[in-house]
Amino acid sequence: MNLERAFSQNYSFSVSAGREHLFAGFMMAGILALFMQFHVQAAASAAKGWLLVANKGDHTLGIIDPESCRQIATVDEDGITGHELAASVDGRRAFVPIYGNSGVGHPGTDGRLLRVIDLEQRKIVGTVDFGKGVRPHCAVVNPKTGLLYITTELDNSVTVIDPQTLKIIGTVPTTQPEAHMLAVTRDGRRGYTANVGPGTVSVLDLEAKKVLAVIPISPTTQRISLSVDDRWVFTSDQTKPQLAVIDTAANKIKGWVPMSGTGYGTAPTPNGRWLVVALPGSNKVAAVDLDSMKVAHEVEVPKAPQEVLVRPDGAVAYVSCDASKQVAVIDLQNWKVDKLIDASAGADGLAWAAR
Repeated sequence: MNLERAFSQNYSFSVSAGREHLFAGFMMAGILALFMQFHVQAAASAAKGWLLVANKGDHTLGIIDPESCRQIATVDEDGITGHELAASVDGRRAFVPIYGNSGVGHPGTDGRLLRVIDLEQRKIVGTVDFGKGVRPHCAVVNPKTGLLYITTELDNSVTVIDPQTLKIIGTVPTTQPEAHMLAVTRDGRRGYTANVGPGTVSVLDLEAKKVLAVIPISPTTQRISLSVDDRWVFTSDQTKPQLAVIDTAANKIKGWVPMSGTGYGTAPTPNGRWLVVALPGSNKVAAVDLDSMKVAHEVEVPKAPQEVLVRPDGAVAYVSCDASKQVAVIDLQNWKVDKLIDASAGADGLAWAAR
């Protein structure tokens, strides 16, 4: 009888344990399925949006449908001319600084306006007047505060704008002329400007509105970006085919990446593995392996590649090609040009408007 009872108890325990394991298996399978569904949905969401391009030649903002790879609309900026642009957090508006009719450091008109364009209505719905010619250039939305930062070259500053009220609410000095491009850390606290003519990078405390450091790079430098972990800042030497790698903890150059040509626009991939670099002189795009800090791939693109934008899902990189009026779509799995999108004359600045 004791044996029967023991057997019965063991059998019950075995069945119960089996049921628990089976239930746990179903739970794990369900969690995995939900995770995969979430991952797919997140990837699809990250790929959904408008690709925006600043068409310098005809002074328009181009709206590109990334699914059909067509420029489906252009919006007149009513100004000469927008080089760069940024999209609002909700993806409904674009901010286009009107720079002027020349390049950085060259004589020409001095822009003083920022145009605000509604992407659904496809028209200008607001304007910020800086009050004088400041050559506003690069627009960046702070990822934490949502505030809009515009490089204002002739004032040696970055201007801070409330994107809701379109009021200027402050400035951050760079202490350097020709602060052309700006990159902002993911926590929204630090900014880095590429100061073209001086060949320096200004390190900005965006909260205290002051300069923390000025880092010498070369006689001339161009463009700037941050690694996804904010550990490195990248800017391109315009006198030698090399890329400066700045350690953000030390605010000093950590090293150089040799290139086959002079670099220009750069952008990291979301996984932190690659930095995609435009090489305008050789009509190529380079992929820098950020583990080894060496160029691992090169891709031929149409003439005069300028800006690089990696889509939020990390699947492709868009590269504006000024002279060809096109945007190259590079597949980041096989490192080949997948498509060429016809934009308009002088295709340059790029932005992603989420939908």
